[in-house]
Amino acid sequence: MSEALTDVPGRGRRPRRPSGDDRERALLATAEALLEQRPLDGISVDDLARGAGISRSTFYFYFASKEAVVLALLDRVVAEARAARTAALAGATGARDAWRAALVTVRDTFREHRALTAAATQLLAASPEVRSLWSAVMEDFVAETAAAIDAERARGAAPAGPPARDLAVALNWMNERVIQVSVSGAGPGLAEEDLVEVLLAIWLRTIYGSDRIDR
Repeated sequence: MSEALTDVPGRGRRPRRPSGDDRERALLATAEALLEQRPLDGISVDDLARGAGISRSTFYFYFASKEAVVLALLDRVVAEARAARTAALAGATGARDAWRAALVTVRDTFREHRALTAAATQLLAASPEVRSLWSAVMEDFVAETAAAIDAERARGAAPAGPPARDLAVALNWMNERVIQVSVSGAGPGLAEEDLVEVLLAIWLRTIYGSDRIDR
């Protein structure tokens, strides 16, 4: 009898209470949804708390500010992008396919989270935490790119030239700026459907001296 009662909604079984993880996820989801509607300076802590179904005081148990919510969102998106990039490169066949796959993951990350990207860009000048995170992201991309260029040169596929790291810095910052401007509509930018192919041509010509490689 007692087991049967626990299966009757509203009687033996207590409603599940939201956990800390649930509330944090709700705050992050609310923040990204609100950023799709208006800029960060038009969003208040009360807006975030209300959207997550918690009080203002409870909000501060999880985050010190609305900027900290954006930082947490950015951190999560970066992790997703890294995982997607690793998976894309693992499935690539040949150099052209690998470079293209890497560009696609960057483009898709900016496009799928364009409102968050815009908010993070606004915070770069004012937030040391955002600058530090973004610098670490770009450093990872630069290091991976430089290692790949050195490997292509070592196997004779790419000619010698400027230091691989210098090329990697220039190419990755070009990606960051061109993609961000293009997907945000800030302009002048590239049509989204042309982004990857234009950037890929520049990368291949810079690394190999030609965009016509089959390796």
